[in-house]
Amino acid sequence: MPPPDRLGVVSDGARTPIRRMPDGTVKQVGPLTGTQVWTVPGRANRPLEAPRDAPRPVAPGEADRVCAFCATRYLETTPEKERLVGEDVELHRHVPPGDLFDTVAEFRRFGNLFEIVSAEYWRENHGFRQPSAIVEWAQEYLSTAEGRTHIETLAAIRAQATGEEVSLEEAALDLLGGSHDVIVARRHLVDDARYDDQLASAGTLSPDEHAAYTAFTVRALAEIQAAQPNAAYVAVFQNWLRPAGASFEHLHKQLVAIDEHGPQVDHELRLLSHDRDLYQRELADLAVSERLLVAATDGAVAFAGIGHRYPAFEVFSTSEANLPQEHSAAGIRAVSDLVHALHAVSGPLVPTNEEWHYRPPGAPWPMPWRVVLKWRISNPAGFEGGTKIYVNTIDPWELRRRAVAELQALRTDGRIAPGIRIGDECVASDATLRYADAPERA
Repeated sequence: MPPPDRLGVVSDGARTPIRRMPDGTVKQVGPLTGTQVWTVPGRANRPLEAPRDAPRPVAPGEADRVCAFCATRYLETTPEKERLVGEDVELHRHVPPGDLFDTVAEFRRFGNLFEIVSAEYWRENHGFRQPSAIVEWAQEYLSTAEGRTHIETLAAIRAQATGEEVSLEEAALDLLGGSHDVIVARRHLVDDARYDDQLASAGTLSPDEHAAYTAFTVRALAEIQAAQPNAAYVAVFQNWLRPAGASFEHLHKQLVAIDEHGPQVDHELRLLSHDRDLYQRELADLAVSERLLVAATDGAVAFAGIGHRYPAFEVFSTSEANLPQEHSAAGIRAVSDLVHALHAVSGPLVPTNEEWHYRPPGAPWPMPWRVVLKWRISNPAGFEGGTKIYVNTIDPWELRRRAVAELQALRTDGRIAPGIRIGDECVASDATLRYADAPERA
């Protein structure tokens, strides 16, 4: 392809996905979305961290009871489906309410009290009924005084919010058998925190802790897909800090089963029907040609993304596997280490969204598992609403420069996984995606 002229238009009339104008403005178009994004010179130096109240000292014992997700407040969440315990992250399932405080959970999984897609949705729209295993668990839970009191308390909170009351038995079934789960980390604040702004984010976890967190999420994804036969897709995401949509400033992921793919996945599937190498050609090869590779492991690659409304990193698995649960333990760890490192780059006070993308079960075309990490450091307003041109304050080249410099410092401090290749240590073959090499599966 001939080089672009000063307006970013090549001789055959096609526009390049990213170009720098003579005044320094960077214009981007999302290769898969068509989203138009501008980065205007002079706006990149604005603070990344969201405004916060003045830090407040933390009293002794307060770090474990800051919010309803904290370790001394287990009964304020719905019945626990699973937890990981100890350095060996031993799996405990269906911990009875009377035993919740016998161990400390490094990570817990439970249903969201206020689901995006409720158990009633699946029941009324799809005729779904809970399987016998959930019915038996609900009966067992209600058979104890602690369990009955727990369900009564949660049912009252729901009834107050919705204005509808249900029987205790139905409440228990919905709370235990819903398809919108939350995975919560142990810490609200870092160990030995002195102030309430010393938040424990994904980047403050050790690489091993983050790997356990990621693998636990993959396990939950597979279980929700198996348990809800009417689900076409399970959305997996992490909202960090209130400007990014988090209700609690406590590290957690969410998994939500939905009965359609969503328009973006459908759009990508239509593109894939004509071009199986879509992600390689439109994203990975573009990142290589524009020198946007940030880091790589043996099994994953990260680069600064083009055409996002917010500064965004994209982490791609380079495995032949498509669904997260089809990956080997090493493949999951490869993705986790890069996502963890980029969270460490972001820091605990920058609002972020983490989004997982993968091939929906039953979809006919191969799609890679990729994780997008966005810095929510600006608010689209009237200009964006009127023009559908989004102002992103940091262009991909600058995002890559910042990330590489910070990753090198983090590696020196021993805060990221060993073996990560950073910046110019990466080579073009690190961005070779193999998702389309595997046999197509239903």
